[in-house]
Amino acid sequence: MPPYKLDRTAFKGQTMEEAADHTAYYRKLHWIERLRAAAYLNSIAFNYPLNSPPLMDKTKFEAKSRN
Repeated sequence: MPPYKLDRTAFKGQTMEEAADHTAYYRKLHWIERLRAAAYLNSIAFNYPLNSPPLMDKTKFEAKSRN
């Protein structure tokens, strides 16, 4: 289960501008916590397990040497 849960008891009345400003909150976090949040959101958006991201399909790429 993901480490993040929605706290339904926490609520603060805000304007739309205040609610849309997430920058202040995320700037207070340590950079590792920001990466963990981004990894969690990616796993939700692309529907894969949090600790098991999909591997890149390397058959789509080709390496050539330049002479």
